[in-house]
Amino acid sequence: MFFKNLLVYRLTQTLALDTVEALQAALATKKAREPASQELSTYGFIAPYGKGEDAPLVYESNGYLLIAARKAMRQLPGSVIREAVAKKVEDIEADQGRKVYKKERDQIKDEIIQALMPHAFVRNSHTLAAIDLKAGLILVNTSSANAAEDLLSTLREVIGTLPVRPLTVKVSPAASMTEWVKTEEAPTDLYVLDSALLRDTHEDGGTITARGQDLTSDEIKQHLSTGKVVTQLALAYADKLSFVLDDKMVIRRLRFENILKDQAEADGGDDAAGQFASSFVLMMLTLNAFFGALLEALGGEEVPQGI
Repeated sequence: MFFKNLLVYRLTQTLALDTVEALQAALATKKAREPASQELSTYGFIAPYGKGEDAPLVYESNGYLLIAARKAMRQLPGSVIREAVAKKVEDIEADQGRKVYKKERDQIKDEIIQALMPHAFVRNSHTLAAIDLKAGLILVNTSSANAAEDLLSTLREVIGTLPVRPLTVKVSPAASMTEWVKTEEAPTDLYVLDSALLRDTHEDGGTITARGQDLTSDEIKQHLSTGKVVTQLALAYADKLSFVLDDKMVIRRLRFENILKDQAEADGGDDAAGQFASSFVLMMLTLNAFFGALLEALGGEEVPQGI
C-alpha cells in the first residue's frame, strides 16, 4: 500500500469533522455508484480497503486516515459518434435530396449520443488520499491536479467546508533544483539522480530531456550556462525513497525502497489486513520525515498572508 504520485495540500484550519465516525457518515452521503443510462459519469467515495457494503469508507491506523474515490465514466469514442453522424446525414441527404446544415447535424449528434449512452462501456478510475490531521496535510495519490480537485471538491461538498491550499515553498523549486545540479550538491538527505528536464526561460525556448545521464557532465553545465533551468529532477531521499520533483511541487514516480517494503511485511505479520496497516503507517511516517527534509531544502513552507 504505497503511493506512486503525490499532490500535497495544507489544511489551513481544523476540520469540522473531528472523529472517524463523523467523516465516515459524511462520505456515506456521496457513495460511488454506476452511471444511470443517460449519465456520462458519476463520482463518489468507496472503501479504501476491504470489499462489500460494510467496508468502511474511512480507513484509520495510528491516527492516519485513508479515503478513496471512484469516477465512473461512460466511454463514447469520438470516431464512433462521427461515423454514426456521417451515416445518418448521408442517408437524409440521399433520401430527401437536401443539404443537412450544422444546426440539424448537431441535433443528430445529440440523438445518437443519447441512443448510444446506455450501451457504452463504463471505465472506472480510482484516487486515494491520506489525511494526516496531526501534520495538517492531505496527500493525494495522483499527479493530476484535476483528479486531486475532483476528490477535494467532493470531500468539501460532503463535509460542508474544506480549508486547504496547495503546499507551497519560499524558494522556487526550479531555482533550487537548478542550483543543486550546478553545484553538484543537494541538501542533507537528498541526492540528485540521473534524470532531469531543462527548459529555456524564453517564451519560445525549447526543452532538454536527460534520462540516465550524468548530470554533472559538461553538456548539462553548458545548457545551464545558456540560461536553461531545471524544471524536473530525479532525486532520492536518504535510503528510503526516490522520486521526480517538478517546479509546481508535483511529485511523480514515487518509489519506496525495498528495505521499507520488507520492514512493512515483517511488521504486518501473515494476514493481509496486518500487511496493509503496516505498509500504510510506515508510508505515512516516512513521508512525514521526507516532507520535513524537502521543505527545509526549498527554504521552508510559504504561508500566504491572512492564513
